[in-house]
Amino acid sequence: MRVALIGPTHPYKGGIAQHTTELAHRLTAAGHEVALVSWSEQYPEKLYPGGAQRVPMDRPELPPYPHTTYPLTWKRPDGWWRVARSLRGYDLVVLVFVTSVQAPAYLVMRRALAGGPRVVTLCHNVLPHERRFFDRPLTRAMLRRVDGVLVHSDAQAELARLLTHAPVVVAPLPPHLPAAGGPGTGAREPRRRLLFFGMVRPYKGVDVLLRALAQVPDVALTVAGEFWGGVEPYRRLVEELGLAGRVTLRPGYVPAEEIPHLFADADALVLPYRSGTATQNVYLAFAHGVPVIATRVGSMPGQVRDGVDGILCEPGDVAALVAALRRFYEPGVAEKLRAGVPAVAAEPAWQEYVAALEGLAKRV
Repeated sequence: MRVALIGPTHPYKGGIAQHTTELAHRLTAAGHEVALVSWSEQYPEKLYPGGAQRVPMDRPELPPYPHTTYPLTWKRPDGWWRVARSLRGYDLVVLVFVTSVQAPAYLVMRRALAGGPRVVTLCHNVLPHERRFFDRPLTRAMLRRVDGVLVHSDAQAELARLLTHAPVVVAPLPPHLPAAGGPGTGAREPRRRLLFFGMVRPYKGVDVLLRALAQVPDVALTVAGEFWGGVEPYRRLVEELGLAGRVTLRPGYVPAEEIPHLFADADALVLPYRSGTATQNVYLAFAHGVPVIATRVGSMPGQVRDGVDGILCEPGDVAALVAALRRFYEPGVAEKLRAGVPAVAAEPAWQEYVAALEGLAKRV
């Protein structure tokens, strides 16, 4: 097929841009002719309170896709129509959907593509984790106008089916790891240091983790990533809980080359999410030989094997997380879980993902 993939890519940072880039490469490897159409400006800076949206052009997190253009900007709705009209000769257009803020642009583009190629939406989040009054109606309007929807979990599929009558297909999110990786450090004694890695937003439960850590003595924590809305509330909470000597807050986006050092110092990655859809961070930890302590939300119960390569607990529950942390540091448990960390098998996961997208295109 001739496929137009519309979504963020390098120099935009983070997992979704990485996924779009890797998907373009994988579709090409599967024999399709792929054009990656991206944004020079996705949305106003004030709608992204996590810091700069881009990484330096000369420091890509994954190999950039060569057939990439950047004709889209939130400032030019006329450009949305013009770009979509230029894609009418394609067989399939894939809209990468992350937030309802994108819905107006995609609605215009869908209208411009009417009578042309099949149009499917790849939903990273059907609805945002922190929702606003306009999220559901905007998302419903978009999903009802596309020919098919691909999501990353059964729970997201159930939500999507409430908003559209189009076919909905589930494909688990495959690994797309930064280019600068590094092997695990192998067997070693616990260092009694934990890691939280990634964007710090309310739904990710870092406050729950800090409150749990206050009840587990002699364990340190590094929180590394951008703080959505600022780091000060977390600094105050660290002080209130008496954790200043045990918690290191490292605000700011973590470049790929620094990631191995963070994981090398950690006994486990902790993902105390209150809610979730799909995450790459479990794969990232496993790629560095590090077990995971996570909550039973989103994709994590299917990624983490409790008692084998990590520990699972209930979300939003300080006492449950305290019990999980204490269990991890019982004699011999951390070493056992570290030894159980699996290799990350990207190839079969991507083959299944591409096959799911191809199958959806054939259905619509």
